[in-house]
Amino acid sequence: MRLILLGPPGAGKGTQAQRLVHRHGIVQLSTGEMLRAAVAEQTPVGLRAKDIMANGGLVPDDIVIGIISDRIEQPDAAKGFILDGFPRTVPQAEALDSLLKSKKLKLDAAVELRVNESALLARVEARVAQMRERGEEVRIDDTPEVLSKRLASYRTLTEPLVHYYSEKRKLVTIDGMMTIEHVTREINHVLAAIVASDAAKKATGKAAVVKRAAAAKKAVQKPAKSVGKAAKVPKKATKSAHKAAKSVSKPGKKPILKRVGKPAGRKAKTGLKAAKKVTKKRAKR
Repeated sequence: MRLILLGPPGAGKGTQAQRLVHRHGIVQLSTGEMLRAAVAEQTPVGLRAKDIMANGGLVPDDIVIGIISDRIEQPDAAKGFILDGFPRTVPQAEALDSLLKSKKLKLDAAVELRVNESALLARVEARVAQMRERGEEVRIDDTPEVLSKRLASYRTLTEPLVHYYSEKRKLVTIDGMMTIEHVTREINHVLAAIVASDAAKKATGKAAVVKRAAAAKKAVQKPAKSVGKAAKVPKKATKSAHKAAKSVSKPGKKPILKRVGKPAGRKAKTGLKAAKKVTKKRAKR
């Protein structure tokens, strides 16, 4: 099972990701954690990212894709994974598609947790108010102001992914405003349907292969029979040829040949005799 979780900050992606990890035995891959691990292990891609991260720059997409490529080849990702924090843009999604295709893998679904932004802001405001009442310290990044900025960034950069995966028929939209348990059940129900559909397609594909093989075998056998029949045809043709030969060798009448040379010879002899007689007569005179 290979999944992407989409949704704005505060939609509950982290909670649902952990539940999916335990249910399906897959791993949750965070780009931040993968980058830090690659740097610590001093992999070729990690070394490229090290200086960029040290200077506070954004790691280029090709480096992130390289780190993901190395990570999903590890044994614990054999059953699948959930990508957390990637892709964030359409170009990143296209790069991920190319990577998976090169490894002969496919993305099963992009699960979108759709929520009401106003409700999210209200939740954060209520939580912050409760923390302050209890005297707890409020994190800088956990305030309505920061959330508003993150929501605006999500709409601009990440929300186009919803349309991208929808066009590819990979998008699964879940109402993230339901309770955590309801959201979990809905996700599991949809993923079970995807697994069943894939199994049915594989079974259909195998049946089609068997059917084509049987048809090919039958097609090969038929020409063999027709060749055998065709071999008998020359025998009939040979009999006809023999009959024709006999009819030619025993004609009804012999052909009449005209003798052209003999008549011409007789006329020539007659002429000579006449000439000799005339000569003798003249001699006597």
